[in-house]
Amino acid sequence: MRLTIPVTAFAVTLLAVACSSTSTPAAPKPSAGSTSPAPVSPNAGLLTGTQLKALLAAASWFPRGFTLDPQGSVDTGDYYQPVSPPGPLECSRLSETSWVELGNGGAVSFAQNDYIDQNAGQYGQEIDVYQGTTAEQVMANLRKLATHCQSFPDSQTSSTVTVKLMKGPPLGDDALTIELQNPAWEGDETDEAVRVGTAVVTVFFSAATGTGQAQATKLAAVLTANLKDFHAPDGTPAGG
Repeated sequence: MRLTIPVTAFAVTLLAVACSSTSTPAAPKPSAGSTSPAPVSPNAGLLTGTQLKALLAAASWFPRGFTLDPQGSVDTGDYYQPVSPPGPLECSRLSETSWVELGNGGAVSFAQNDYIDQNAGQYGQEIDVYQGTTAEQVMANLRKLATHCQSFPDSQTSSTVTVKLMKGPPLGDDALTIELQNPAWEGDETDEAVRVGTAVVTVFFSAATGTGQAQATKLAAVLTANLKDFHAPDGTPAGG
């Protein structure tokens, strides 16, 4: 006997076939152990303050009579600080330690100190490290000081300091020299900045008498060489 399929059952069968033929295949499950790559830190490979401190000129480098100023010895330790450009600063900052902040970069790590001889003058040395190409912009900003910091008042002598931008020494990837003069001073001050990759070396020598350029350049050369010679344990060169 021939069997007949009820109409309703036949319709359900067709609907089931149609749905199975148009449904989207399930996405394959990720294989075990596969994970998304972690984002690369913008500080990867950059030197810490502890590492930079070791690259500053040692006490034995400075002439006899110069001693470390403990209050001026500062670094960021083993950690990176948030990028926080200081914004506009007074031009008088040129005659102080951390004059690199006039470049408005926002370093993630740094180390600095000063050595003083009351009868001969003062040395200042600092290394700052920046993310990406910020170090290049810092150097460009420092050069602009020749335009908007042509002079500034010296509160200690109630006189005026003149600022002169000069060609930097043949060091690093880029360099500049800034000379500060004041008729009320017996000696002048020389600031020098040298870029080595992502790092910027800044030094100054404030001479008790005469000029301070030779001393500043010698100190800048030491820090530049230390940066170029340094390699992290993983082989990463200083300055990126």
